[in-house]
Amino acid sequence: MSRHHRNRSWAPAPEALPQGVEVIDDHTHMASVVPFAREMDRQARERGQEPVPVYSVDQQLDQARAVGVVGAIDVGCELPNLQTAVDLALSHPGVVHAALAIHPNEAVLHGHRGVPGPDGLPITYRPWHDTPFEEALGEVRRLALAYPDQVVAIGETGMDLFRTGREAADIQRQALRDHMALAKELDLPLQIHDRDAHQEVIDTLLADGAPERTVFHSYSGDADMARVAAEHGWYLSFSGTVSYKGNEGIRQALPIVGPDHIMVETDAPYLTPMPYRGRTNAPYMIPYTLRAMADALDKPIEEVARATRETTRRVYGI
Repeated sequence: MSRHHRNRSWAPAPEALPQGVEVIDDHTHMASVVPFAREMDRQARERGQEPVPVYSVDQQLDQARAVGVVGAIDVGCELPNLQTAVDLALSHPGVVHAALAIHPNEAVLHGHRGVPGPDGLPITYRPWHDTPFEEALGEVRRLALAYPDQVVAIGETGMDLFRTGREAADIQRQALRDHMALAKELDLPLQIHDRDAHQEVIDTLLADGAPERTVFHSYSGDADMARVAAEHGWYLSFSGTVSYKGNEGIRQALPIVGPDHIMVETDAPYLTPMPYRGRTNAPYMIPYTLRAMADALDKPIEEVARATRETTRRVYGI
């Protein structure tokens, strides 16, 4: 289907998880789903297609609950979005929890230190990038200390050498080290963003000593990297990419780390699982990803779902 004609509507709700089986979305950005869906609606209307509904966070949570997704860790990783994640957790106690950090691609923009990456996108500075990185990270620390019941992780931090060029790798590496130190200071799990930077991230974790609970969100490595993770007790969180053709390495990682070290996530509004790749993602889509994980493991979906739920609860204390 051409871009003009591609389907911009929401994917149908998946079959609900079996009765009594409940899971938590390990990593999502629900507030960002709203403008993403709004843009899908604009494009659809412009092309004469059916309008696309725009669902609020409350509606997203209702839709998720209907299929067995009973909670979410909402990630604020840009300075203006830190408080938003905390506010979502405050307004949905026991259901939404917050993870806070300055994203690696944001870290280089603070103080206007950006370097173009292989993705070819232009560098765009926003008003909040006038704030030095150290002050932005200070806000992460302040909120984590002020809202200990809501903030359950430091993340997403890490390295991304696709969006940001290698000339800024040292800036990202130092930002990762600073987040690692904060996670250890506060005794919180660390959520890692790792894109085209597997060895760099691993080397940094090993050099400084990874936090006790280190989670690779939207795992993008292969079987060999999974063996390193298993050796050091790190956790892998799987997104819709586990269902993509050609990602056999991601699927091979599942049995290597074992059921007590896997989680499931959306990374909404991105990384929608097959066969709905390219549409807006949201927590209700989790069962599609769980199905891909279960197929890769050759296990019942309820067994995989329970494993992710128990791991998530244990790692974040929720």
